[in-house]
Amino acid sequence: MSEARIDKWMWAVRIFKTRTIAAEACKKGRISINGALAKAARSVKPGDIIDVRKPPVTYSFKVLQPIEKRVGAKLVPEMMENVTRPDQYELLEMSRISGFVNRAKGTGRPTKKDRRNLEEFTTPEFMDDFDFDFDFEDDEADE
Repeated sequence: MSEARIDKWMWAVRIFKTRTIAAEACKKGRISINGALAKAARSVKPGDIIDVRKPPVTYSFKVLQPIEKRVGAKLVPEMMENVTRPDQYELLEMSRISGFVNRAKGTGRPTKKDRRNLEEFTTPEFMDDFDFDFDFEDDEADE
């Protein structure tokens, strides 16, 4: 077998959990082969570079062997090579660190822990150093 469908290949090498999710990613324009957007039925050949956009990161994989049947996780390195640039992993790490700032749509209200983390992140540290007891009675007497 010298070619395979892109959606089947991504499912077979465990980039996506199901073939349906892989096909939807193609439909949404998140998959490109050698720089060109790919539909689910597009064929991949050995040597092709697949870019998979899973926001906020774009992963890149080199096809070593096109397959359409799912293989065990230990055999995946024989089928593909991860060629993702290091700056993409730095971007992923930064989003993990500041993950509570941008909440996913539809996740509901922040939990108490999320709120405390957000307040700790947004409140300047020097605000605790000031004593805000103002004497307003003296101001009224001056007028």
